[in-house]
Order: sequence, then C-alpha cells, then structure tokens
Amino acid sequence: MSNCSDPNDITEALDAAIDAFNGEGHGMPTPEESINSDEDWTAQLTKGCKLLDLAEKPVIDGYDTAIIELCFGAIERSLEAYALAEGGDTLRDFHDHTKCYTRAADLGLVSRHTSKRLRQLYDNNRTDSYYGGNRPTHEQADAMRDLARAIHIHATKQILEDGVCVCDRLSAY
Repeated sequence: MSNCSDPNDITEALDAAIDAFNGEGHGMPTPEESINSDEDWTAQLTKGCKLLDLAEKPVIDGYDTAIIELCFGAIERSLEAYALAEGGDTLRDFHDHTKCYTRAADLGLVSRHTSKRLRQLYDNNRTDSYYGGNRPTHEQADAMRDLARAIHIHATKQILEDGVCVCDRLSAY
C-alpha cells in the first residue's frame, strides 16, 4: 500500500466528475441535444453519428490516434444500435467491446467472415494502437473513417424505422 497523498486538484476534479455523473450539485442536467434517447437503439445510433461526425471534421486531421478511437467507437455504436433495434438485445449485452461484431453476424447484418475480420481488426489494431507502442498513421485513420462510415450507413439502412439518424450520410447513398 502506498503512503502517497493525492494532490487536491486530482481529488477535487474526481469528486466533481463523480458528482456530474450522479447529477449532484449541478442543477438541472443538460443532455446532449443531438443524442436521440427515445429508445436505447436510437441513443446508440445517434452516438455513432456523433463519433463519426467528429472523426470526419477537418480540424481533427493529424490526430490519427483520436480518429481511430472515434471510428472504432462509431462502428461499435452502429452495430449495437442494429442489435438493439432488430435483435432484441439490451444495453447490458454490450459491456464487452467485441460482442457487437458477433451479434452483427448472428443477426445477418454482416457475414460471419466479415464479423471475424472486424473482430480481428479490433483485436490486432485498436488494442495495439491504444496500448501498444505503435504510432497510428494517416492512412490507417483514413481507412477507419471509410470503414466506420460504411458500417454506419449499412446498419442505419437495415434498421426498419427510418428518420432516426441525425447525420446526412444516407442522403448521399
């Protein structure tokens, strides 16, 4: 056990963050307006939209690690939205970052082969770029943007309810 005393700025910031998530001491919480929280699947889908929106902004160019992280998040949220909308899954089913890939195949959104490749991409690259010593490249970030966009559009088109997606990507297809 450490005899270390934590700096006040850390403990105060931690207390404030915990309070913010618990809704304490912050008055009326102001949710992000563009996240549609009518149902769990709409929240996940619109979260995917927002992650992808940020990954596609020119101001983030040059932040390849951040783009890759955002894209993996957008892919997960988009696949989860489909499973929640069409498969009867619950949010509790997705506390593992990789279950969405299996469910996408189970539900016929993508083939087992593609599901396996997506999972391998995650296992071999997201984890390594995040925890490993590799430095992500601009080419990897661009490829992930394209992949996240394609999955988001495909998942959105396959959800039986229209008009939920907050982005305008579908109008281009």
